[in-house]
Amino acid sequence: MKKLLALALTVASVGFVASPAEAKAAGAATAATAATAASTIAPQWRNRRYRRSRVRVVNQSRLVRVGRRVYRETYQIRYLPNGRTQTRLISRVRVR
Repeated sequence: MKKLLALALTVASVGFVASPAEAKAAGAATAATAATAASTIAPQWRNRRYRRSRVRVVNQSRLVRVGRRVYRETYQIRYLPNGRTQTRLISRVRVR
């Protein structure tokens, strides 16, 4: 019974506090601020800068001779935005 009474009082207090006139005024104010904020959120230079900072990945293969055997090694080369490169051996397959 106490829970039901508390719920009824809560719903009634929300109804008295937020009148329809205030809701309309608040809605107009938030719409105006949202329109001005949307035009200044994402300038174009940020998008271009983001594309420059991506990591570029290239796969290369080469033939390597070890004694009489020949292998094809495939490498993954990552070009990092700070100028460094990371090389990783992906596969080594015997050719002849």
